[in-house]
Amino acid sequence: PEDTVTSSFASFIHGARPDHLSKTVRHRSKRMILDSLGVGLVGSTTHVFDIALRYCRELYSPVAVSSVYGKPGVKLSPTLAAFTNGVATHSMDFDDTWHPATHPSGAVLPALLAASQMLSPGTKPTGMDFLLAFNVGLEVQGRLMHFSTEAHDIPKRFHPPSVVGTMGSAAATAKLLSLSRAQCCHALGIAASLAGAPMANAATQAKPLHIGNATRLGFEAALLAARGMEANPFILDDIPGCSGFSAFYGVYHPKPLPVPGDHHEFLLEKQDIAFKRFPAHLGMHWVVDAALSVRNLFVHYAGSFSPALIRTIVLKIPVSKYINRPFPSSEHQARHSFQFNACAALLDGEVGLSSFTESSIHRQELRELLDKVVVEHPEDNVANFDKMYGEVALLLHSGDVLTGKCDTFYGHWRKPLSKESLLKKFRSNASHVLPEEKIETIITTVDNLENLSDSSQL
Repeated sequence: PEDTVTSSFASFIHGARPDHLSKTVRHRSKRMILDSLGVGLVGSTTHVFDIALRYCRELYSPVAVSSVYGKPGVKLSPTLAAFTNGVATHSMDFDDTWHPATHPSGAVLPALLAASQMLSPGTKPTGMDFLLAFNVGLEVQGRLMHFSTEAHDIPKRFHPPSVVGTMGSAAATAKLLSLSRAQCCHALGIAASLAGAPMANAATQAKPLHIGNATRLGFEAALLAARGMEANPFILDDIPGCSGFSAFYGVYHPKPLPVPGDHHEFLLEKQDIAFKRFPAHLGMHWVVDAALSVRNLFVHYAGSFSPALIRTIVLKIPVSKYINRPFPSSEHQARHSFQFNACAALLDGEVGLSSFTESSIHRQELRELLDKVVVEHPEDNVANFDKMYGEVALLLHSGDVLTGKCDTFYGHWRKPLSKESLLKKFRSNASHVLPEEKIETIITTVDNLENLSDSSQL
């Protein structure tokens, strides 16, 4: 639209010309430039500048040591490899989801893989070291989310992995690099200053950057802390008048994280992970299972699926603006559309990778189904991945009504994927870029990770 604040900013940026600058503006701005140059020059004599310069020379050198997903022979500098692999992880919204809501693995795993390859021979972490660091990264994310009741609901303001994921990546990398207690503290403080991404970029190509940046910037925070950079040592505390991590949450009640003892129980022990069966926002899995259920009823009722018999499709879903998209026009919008996923499931009897291709999204028969959709928001259907449900009702021209409902989809932490289903998903995904023997090697390596002497082999 032409009349938005954002478009007005864009118009200004595009239309500004040199002759728009008055003599006074030019004079004052040149004073500012001169002052800033001087401040920057003297700043180049400081310790913190030395840390940043040394870091950039080491990490952004031509020496590329870390692997890139799906690209045999391609290597990047460690943090850029972490970034690229993080983007890949979330590029289809196919990655795991926890409760409170975040995508925990994608924010941590790429950093650890890159860091393992970065370390010199003789200092490589073992598979057990890797596994411990990964779980440290998960634990930090989970604990931080539990500090706020706001985190339990489907997010509205910022994308959680861009915040807690950055902290988790910093914690995991700090653990893998064996940072001191003080350095671990500073890594978290530095990470907090690198965290955050708005929900407005959900359902766009920018959303995968949230995971890429989380894993990369957390990695960078740990590396900067390792090189001596310091940050606020009370970053996670709730200090009146001084926002630390509480800046991200309106309600924030932090609690100490006990030092693991003989009987420490990680959050992952108490709270399983949701694994997605198809590449779309987690909320879509409820409506797809509900749609498949009512489709089976319809086929039994009519003998086959015949859209012409349907007058109205009623979706009963929680209120969540960014995943309520009546007519998505791109693959990323489709992955974030209750309406699209319900109709795709009704029409095809399944939702998979091919459901989000350009040709599939713009099918005439799918658009005709979307035209029949009406959305309702029952009060008892809350925007919370632990409490929500999906319901799809078909109101037929005959007057009959068929209904399907799902309160726990297959893959949810209350109904985990079987080992067979998870392996089937992995093999299917990996087969797009790797030969069968490498796929099986990865499965075996992960299965025996505790016994791996060098985690960089992964």
